[in-house]
Amino acid sequence: MAVFSTGVWVMGIFFFRQTLKLLLSYHGWMFEMHGQTSHLTRVWAVCVRLLSGRRPMLYSFQTSLPKLPVPSVPATVHRYLESVEHLLDDEQYYRMEMLAKEFEEKTAPRLQKYLVLKSWWATNYVSDWWEEYVYLRGRNPLMVNSNYYVMDLVLVKNTDVQAARLGNAVHAMITYRRKLDREEIKPVMALGLVPMCSYQMERMFNTTRIPGKDTDMLQHLPDSRHVAVYHKGRFFKLWLYEGCRLLKPRDLEMQFQRILDDPSPPQPGEERLAALTAGGRVEWAQARQAFFSSGKNKAALDAIERAAFFVALDEESHHYDPEDEASLSLYGKALLHGNCYNRWFDKSFTLISFKNGQLGLNTEHAWADAPIIGHLWEFVLGTDSFHLGYTETGHCLGKPNPVLPPPQRLQWDISEQCQAVIESSYQVAKALADDVELYCFQFLPFGKGLIKKCRTSPDAFVQIALQLAHFRDKGKFCLTYEASMTRMFREGRTETVRSCTRESTAFVQAMVQGRHPNEDLRRLFRKAAEKHQNMYRLAMTGAGIDRHLFCLYVVSKYLGVESPFLAEVLSEPWRLSTSQIAQFQIRMFDPNKYPKHLGAGGGFGPVADDGYGVSYMIAGENTIFFHVSSKFSSSETNAQRFGNQIRQALLDIANLFQVSKADG
Repeated sequence: MAVFSTGVWVMGIFFFRQTLKLLLSYHGWMFEMHGQTSHLTRVWAVCVRLLSGRRPMLYSFQTSLPKLPVPSVPATVHRYLESVEHLLDDEQYYRMEMLAKEFEEKTAPRLQKYLVLKSWWATNYVSDWWEEYVYLRGRNPLMVNSNYYVMDLVLVKNTDVQAARLGNAVHAMITYRRKLDREEIKPVMALGLVPMCSYQMERMFNTTRIPGKDTDMLQHLPDSRHVAVYHKGRFFKLWLYEGCRLLKPRDLEMQFQRILDDPSPPQPGEERLAALTAGGRVEWAQARQAFFSSGKNKAALDAIERAAFFVALDEESHHYDPEDEASLSLYGKALLHGNCYNRWFDKSFTLISFKNGQLGLNTEHAWADAPIIGHLWEFVLGTDSFHLGYTETGHCLGKPNPVLPPPQRLQWDISEQCQAVIESSYQVAKALADDVELYCFQFLPFGKGLIKKCRTSPDAFVQIALQLAHFRDKGKFCLTYEASMTRMFREGRTETVRSCTRESTAFVQAMVQGRHPNEDLRRLFRKAAEKHQNMYRLAMTGAGIDRHLFCLYVVSKYLGVESPFLAEVLSEPWRLSTSQIAQFQIRMFDPNKYPKHLGAGGGFGPVADDGYGVSYMIAGENTIFFHVSSKFSSSETNAQRFGNQIRQALLDIANLFQVSKADG
């Protein structure tokens, strides 16, 4: 009876999970017009709710999520050719069409068979290769090229006391980690119904990227009881627990204040040590092996690499002053690269604290994508503002425990030879940082609320505006990357939306010509917006272009097969790389009640030397934040000029629909 009962129980769980997986494989709801839900979708939604349970834990749905499907080669090739036809002249397009035809008929069938075979046994046929070949095998500096930054709340301020703000923030982060370990965080759900994959959250804390000569590796520990702290050229180890008890915010404030008050000078070579993580990966790997593999240097480096995360206490102040537009850009630059040696770019994230209490993050990209760190950051900012609070003088609540042992100074023995390597890495990093032009601004005329009056998605509206701005800026169109997510599938990460479409270029050309009536322009705009939304949905449901072609390319390299088509596709530069920043993933507070509690999002460096990087956050109903990056060394780009073009493009499109604040 016991064996029979156990068998029935196991079979019941298996049937339950397989049924839910089958239901979650249905994506027809994504392609239905708003307010026109089909009968099939309504029945599907009821079934999903019944099988989802009332209080799912963080990883409850992991085994029920469907696998990312492998698209057919003809479908991918067709969508690829459609995405580049308007960017090439007739001769170039004919050549690419011939390469694609040869690939589809001769090379692709064999590669596709191996890829389908991999999809049968792998949890996700893309993610492991994407992590290894796009991130971990990259030999260029992480700073600017890979890491990205996240900003604090910019319109409200809870305290000016640097140590107090850190006390609350670090306490909130470790509270989040504890909830993560106990799976007490609710999984992110699309429409409150469809679960998103949570696997990327597993390596949020206690994770470091370890440099290697050929490839890096991610070191993740099950637990860590301390953070590593940098201040005025010194490194410290700060314990987060007293016995089994997490230190209270007031105790953490006291510990950070002890570091701030410590008058000891840096040891020889210590001040710029972190520049090793900002320079080339091969140089850092060689230096790590030569100078940090034994003795006190190994012990000190272990303290940093085995920390829960890294904390940087900066001596300068940054904040957003709406009356001083440059303030937001300077704040962004400080977060993106700092002075090249006051961030540990290998840690999963560095929590950055400025002298005036403003915070920010610098995040390594290999372990997860931006929405994951955004989820943590929303929890931290909400907990800091609405649950922990401060005294009238800006300190953490409660009384400190003065008998706690102070943070430990890390001890180094850095030779002159090692110092020369550090200086070399610093010069590489400084040249890279000095070349980055960053223009961050708040677009005030309107936000999501008034865009919806145009009866289109806010993301499509902004993406089409970016195409108009880019054409006005450079006088031509270019291959455009927009990141979308594939987290409706198990271990899904991202897919590319090629947002420079034939439809968007037709609209832009009509706008620039200036002789078309508004009715025609509105029709062209809606056609472009519908095309963009459809491409975004295809990308989210596993029918994208670029990840499939990337994996076919990896298979070809394993098999030693040369493909001129794949080689050309994978070498095409993304001169406009864009990303929308997720927000309100957690309902920590009512944004309508607290409209000023807005973060400004974050940003990243340009992907191409002669291109732009653009991230944007449609922050609530009434404003949009933009982060535009380029390189001073390119004569073709200017971040501020492009930012101004974005402003004008948004206004011009809104004017087509006669959308203004007065309509609100």
